[in-house]
Amino acid sequence: MIECKNVSKIYPGDVPALENISFKINDKEFLSIIGSSGAGKSTLIKLLHAEEKPTSGEILFGGEDIVEYKKKQIFQHRREVGVVFQDFKLLPKKNVFENVAFAMEVSGRSEEEVAEDVPQVLEIIGLTELADKYPHEISGGEQQRVAIARALVNRPKVLIADEPTGNLDPESGWEILQSLLKINKYGTTVVLATHDREAVDKINGRVVVLKDGKIVSDEIKGKYDLKEDKVKKEEKEDRQRRTDSENQKKKSI
Repeated sequence: MIECKNVSKIYPGDVPALENISFKINDKEFLSIIGSSGAGKSTLIKLLHAEEKPTSGEILFGGEDIVEYKKKQIFQHRREVGVVFQDFKLLPKKNVFENVAFAMEVSGRSEEEVAEDVPQVLEIIGLTELADKYPHEISGGEQQRVAIARALVNRPKVLIADEPTGNLDPESGWEILQSLLKINKYGTTVVLATHDREAVDKINGRVVVLKDGKIVSDEIKGKYDLKEDKVKKEEKEDRQRRTDSENQKKKSI
């Protein structure tokens, strides 16, 4: 589906965001990308969505290098790779139905297609009863589901979710996660970039860990485990062992 080959992104001032990363995203896969702030997750998403070009390397989509795409090809690529952002980006003067329909309209889809496809997507995401509501009339979790429906309505092959639970309470975040899992079961490849430890652990799927612009771990059945988290955990366990040992000595005196 997607393959990054020796991809690097260097910003002006010789600031490296990604350094020589290589990995594949398989068809119909659910992949979680994790890493601390500044690890390179947002840059990677922009490259996959063709918002930016890498400084070097190849990004293959269906065997074609999107780095070489012309403007028209980039437009088509963005129909095949939908993105869900943390801040929703809904149009405040359009209701739920119209927000989702707008994504089809700007892609040149017909009124007949809009009338058929939007209700289907709203049903999949569980938003049918909210079709006439405006963004300010629904919760943050519901707004995020509208954003997912909007990204899904053009039937992309890949859905990228960039911190979709970042501004939500745990219950709403879990609903978003369930929506993404449901979409994945329908056959859409899902890429989740997140700091949400609970979400990653519940999915129990493939996890790629980015650190300082490099891939430091890629596990088929991974958990949310950053290296710094592991170090902190080991330090805490070591302190606990020393405390237990000291307490044991006091008892024996």
